[in-house]
Amino acid sequence: MSRPPSGPRPGPKGRPRPPEPTTAAPVPDRSLEPEMPLPTVAIRSPGNHPFIFRKMIDGVKGPLVARPGDLVQVVDRDGLPIGYGLWNPRSQISLRMLSREPQAPGPDFWARKADEAARLRVDLLEIEEQSNAYRVIHAEGDGLSGLIVDRFDDVLSVEVFSLGMYQRIGPILDVLARRLGTKHFRVRVDERVAMQEDFAGRPVASPGLPPRVTIAEHGVRYRIHFAESHKTGFFCDQRDNRRELAKFCKGRSVLDACCYTGGFGLNALIRGRAKDVTCVDLDEKAIALAKENANANNVRLDLIHADAFGYMRQMGLNGREYGVVVLDPPKLIPDREEVSAGKRKYFDLNVLGMGLVEPGGLLVTCSCSGLLDPAEFQALLKAASRKANRSVQLLAMTGASADHPVALDAPEGAYLKAAWLRVGERLPEPIAPPSPDEP
Repeated sequence: MSRPPSGPRPGPKGRPRPPEPTTAAPVPDRSLEPEMPLPTVAIRSPGNHPFIFRKMIDGVKGPLVARPGDLVQVVDRDGLPIGYGLWNPRSQISLRMLSREPQAPGPDFWARKADEAARLRVDLLEIEEQSNAYRVIHAEGDGLSGLIVDRFDDVLSVEVFSLGMYQRIGPILDVLARRLGTKHFRVRVDERVAMQEDFAGRPVASPGLPPRVTIAEHGVRYRIHFAESHKTGFFCDQRDNRRELAKFCKGRSVLDACCYTGGFGLNALIRGRAKDVTCVDLDEKAIALAKENANANNVRLDLIHADAFGYMRQMGLNGREYGVVVLDPPKLIPDREEVSAGKRKYFDLNVLGMGLVEPGGLLVTCSCSGLLDPAEFQALLKAASRKANRSVQLLAMTGASADHPVALDAPEGAYLKAAWLRVGERLPEPIAPPSPDEP
């Protein structure tokens, strides 16, 4: 992302997209049956987190060689068994714990994990009564570190973050398809992940994968074009927040900045009965999909292909105000080296957003950066309110929908933060200048 003199310029959600496969590519099909005997890897300090970083590895023990992607037995320094994990010495996360049970995970283990995940979504949460799009596997939250699977009607859309998972993705998807009754799949690996894990990670798809599907969420229809989409194709994590937004929009003007394919804007217009809705995004293809989604619902959005920062700055100069403003930018802190720059972008974005909310109106501002925790996000918003010279009340802090469960041993899985803010009157002068350390 570049930063022009007038402020930071957010790119579209996610990293650059790898090309979708144009022909049927071989699907990695390493067996889920453990290759006994297993290599053994010792770690220095056992803990409960599924990530074992390189500096925590004591070494491979015994005569067997542990190859990248292997299932290995994990022991402590004294040789006492801890469990089993997927091994990749090329990655900073050299070991991803898979099971702490006495026996090595085999086909029964994977079938049980698939069943547990499906029962949570289908039986307990009853998500299929709300939508035919939802998260099926949420990595560490479902005990399968390195694997993300979303369901879109008959398609399982997958993001893989580990070499070991990628090598076994064919059999894993067979297990999930049998449990869920899906017919197709597509698999992608982010370019950054492929570099970190040191493998090619080429995208693969099932024969006959449809280029697009239609989903419905709380009565709103969306088209998903896999070749044009970011991540798995749609952001299911905002399902509940999109639903809740509608309660605040009746008769109001709504601005959906960084709108992607118009999820918040469509809910504001269709379910919330907003007076008018403006959607802004820098990604031209996302704007085209937002238009297609509006057409699928027989409504009209005011769609603007522009940098959200520049557009909001111009609206501020024009004296424009909105009853509701939604800020749902891409991940502005992709790694630890960009924490400071990313926090500045969030700060600037929210200063502009607060300035556009009419007195007594609502700002829903989000961060999907896992490296920005909720307390830091609130502190950043406090600093932004001072800079914007507005009084602000925090009404609620919400996160991802419940089909994105968080393992208590891996709390960073709670990456999504959505602050619901009531923005008050413009103050006559700043209460106090923001501290040089804020954000």
